[in-house]
Amino acid sequence: MTSHMDTDEQSVVLPSSTTSGLSLSLHPLPILNISEHLTRLKLQTRSNSPFVLGALLGTQNGREVEIVNTFELATEEGRDDLVDHDFLVSRRDQYKQVFPSLEFIGWYTVSPVPTSRHIALHEQFTGYCSTPLLLVLQPSTITSSSSDITGQTLPFKAYEPTIEIRDKKTRSVFIEAPYKVETGEAERIAVDWTAKGGGGSTSLESHLQAQRAAVKMLYERILVLVQYVTNVIAGQVPTDHTTLRSLSALIASLPASENKGFRDEFNTEYEDVQLTAFLSSLTKSTNILNDLVDKHLVLTGGSRDDRTITLRRRGMGRQGTMPGDWAMHP
Repeated sequence: MTSHMDTDEQSVVLPSSTTSGLSLSLHPLPILNISEHLTRLKLQTRSNSPFVLGALLGTQNGREVEIVNTFELATEEGRDDLVDHDFLVSRRDQYKQVFPSLEFIGWYTVSPVPTSRHIALHEQFTGYCSTPLLLVLQPSTITSSSSDITGQTLPFKAYEPTIEIRDKKTRSVFIEAPYKVETGEAERIAVDWTAKGGGGSTSLESHLQAQRAAVKMLYERILVLVQYVTNVIAGQVPTDHTTLRSLSALIASLPASENKGFRDEFNTEYEDVQLTAFLSSLTKSTNILNDLVDKHLVLTGGSRDDRTITLRRRGMGRQGTMPGDWAMHP
């Protein structure tokens, strides 16, 4: 496979003065899928610029288009410029069964800029869609440092195909189409889950991590306030009476916690929690011990095995069981 598509001298993208009337929305899932596709191929091929090819799925209503999902495409053996159409049709039909509302609306790749080779590839998709879109991931693109974060800060560019007439000759070219990132509630939850690492964390773990982060932030802010008051007392910073009055009001609003009633209640709750944890650990240890005894009796009990286990379990079922109840009676 070729590592990437070379850039031709003549640009196949019309200048920015030519605008597209397309209203394009890009969902988070295609962004994650394409990024993961590129990262995986980099590791598999050990190349910084592997050839990436995939299909775009979405909906189209007139000039309003939404890119909702993607799937990877294959090429003919040893030919990056020939799409494996059998694989494309098979995968498209499979997705159609699960997502009947999604249609094939274009394709994606990774490249600094579209080239004539992209035009040749693009023409192979016109049989599935009259005007397939092209979504290009440009990992080398430097995003804007502006605080106004919009969809255009992402290293993605979308292109709409068109025909250019020059010197009485026609040729296929692309027009850059602006897009916006569209997210639903479920997608926001999924993206947040992915950003936090996803995987094996339980709801309790996530809750505890959130609590830990909140306590840590509170601790850091209290340290800032304590350092400020210390510097004011030492005369290292000028006195700001407004800030000091705010601190005094904040401290006065806190409930009095250094009294005997609070301390007794706190100690009682702490002991209850510790006792609950101890009982839980003791119950778990007892279950492990019972399993170990069962296994030991199975290995050493012989023909007496079933009666021994039955009697032992009967003894466990009665409250106030004495050690003699565990004995084997003829």
